[in-house]
Amino acid sequence: MKERSNRSAWKGIAAGIVGGVVASWAMDRFQYWWLSFGGDDERQLQQTRSDHHDEPATVKTASAISEVVFGHSLTDREKEVTGPLVHYAVGASAGAVYGLAAECEPEVTTLAGIPFGAAFCVVVDEGALPLLGLAKGPTSYPISTHAYALASHLVFGLTAEVVRRAVRRAL
Repeated sequence: MKERSNRSAWKGIAAGIVGGVVASWAMDRFQYWWLSFGGDDERQLQQTRSDHHDEPATVKTASAISEVVFGHSLTDREKEVTGPLVHYAVGASAGAVYGLAAECEPEVTTLAGIPFGAAFCVVVDEGALPLLGLAKGPTSYPISTHAYALASHLVFGLTAEVVRRAVRRAL
């Protein structure tokens, strides 16, 4: 348990941002690894992503922002760049919130960030994305897709906590 005098919102946020960015990268690597076992499933995923209606939520988000803010429809090349930018921005933002929460209430780091990853999956993937029209509802996907998403977010949560903790100690 941290002493109250050692707590710092800004240090927590900074450590959380670094943790969130690294965790986003780790999540990407994990997903690549997971899909490497899929064979035909991986090819099917790539074909699905090429269909505009089934683009990843990160690309849909980037497209919506570009159209609303700049009045510009993204090209395919711009989508290739902005989709990952949205992924890392969301990871950094979630990490910042997590880092701040860890400073205020250290118990949120219980079980090395795994509950954070699970909650992030439920709130964002299963809740916010369908509500915002950026993904289909949870019942539209097979259980294997939910397992993949949950496992990916558990990796995210664990990595975010390990990195956040190391960076926070260094600060």
